[in-house]
Amino acid sequence: MVRDNDKIFSGDFKTHIRNFGLENTPTASRSPWQNPIAERVIGTLRRECLDHMIILNEKHFHSVLDGYINEYYNIGGTHMSLEKDSPIPPRLVHVDGTTLTKPILGGLHHLYSRVA
Repeated sequence: MVRDNDKIFSGDFKTHIRNFGLENTPTASRSPWQNPIAERVIGTLRRECLDHMIILNEKHFHSVLDGYINEYYNIGGTHMSLEKDSPIPPRLVHVDGTTLTKPILGGLHHLYSRVA
């Protein structure tokens, strides 16, 4: 288990990790490059969503993340690992028709579709 050196990871936590048969692997202090997947996720959320909004409280924060992830990232966003498709559902490509737009997060992002 790759983790940072936060104080929440107590001795009891480390014991439970060992009991599960996992290797405890803390990253070095101030070395975000040692956990690139988490850093990539945090950076994407910050750059594409949170840098453009004023978060009012924890409830608002969760609703913004839910809207970004479930309405935009997993449905309308392109993913290079999926050959520029989206995970849910696979996007259909329409060449003809009128282009419609659906604003996400108050217009921060948009989903585009065509209607014949």
